[in-house]
Amino acid sequence: MKRRDSLKALSLAGFGMAVNPVEAAVPAPPDVKPLKIPGGRQKFEAERDAKLNAEKFFTPHELQTVTVLSDIILPADDRSGSASQAGVPAFIEFMMKDQPKNQTPMRGGIRWLDNTCTKRYGKAFMLCTKAQQIDMVEQIAYPSKAKPDMTQGASFFSFMRNMTASGFYTSQMGVKDLGYVGNVPNQWDGVPADVLKQYGLAYEERELNQDK
Repeated sequence: MKRRDSLKALSLAGFGMAVNPVEAAVPAPPDVKPLKIPGGRQKFEAERDAKLNAEKFFTPHELQTVTVLSDIILPADDRSGSASQAGVPAFIEFMMKDQPKNQTPMRGGIRWLDNTCTKRYGKAFMLCTKAQQIDMVEQIAYPSKAKPDMTQGASFFSFMRNMTASGFYTSQMGVKDLGYVGNVPNQWDGVPADVLKQYGLAYEERELNQDK
């Protein structure tokens, strides 16, 4: 082998050793799912929703607290499921990112709830028994009856109640619970028989059979 060929081979081998590990270290591009644009929405709205959905606001502890509170506010019954089964915690998570002004009242309210429960029961709200959780909620559920040291909690619970109701009754489960069917076309069965009789009128046979 000529000297030039030897140097060329060594150079290529060295280049390969330098490049291959780098190439292996470059991660594959992430799978980009096509953007879904729901009916009635514009592209920029769908892009914003996708961005907000990809972000996280609640910590796991906060999300668990919101879930328990929402189910206390709207528990399951013989008519429909609970708030969490309707997706209310996810709705509240989204609204915190959609309306950042609500983040401080929400996070501050959860912290107040945990601090108050720790003072009263020796543990955070999530770690309390069901009876203790209900006892705590009953003290802040009615603003007009709340004691002075519970006014902040009452304000937070009212906020949570509004968010829970909004999330539940705009969900598929909540709409069904309301019995709302939306705008549906009427079915025209013709002039009632008693009205036709009153005016001495009647449908002809061809009119009765034209839609059959």
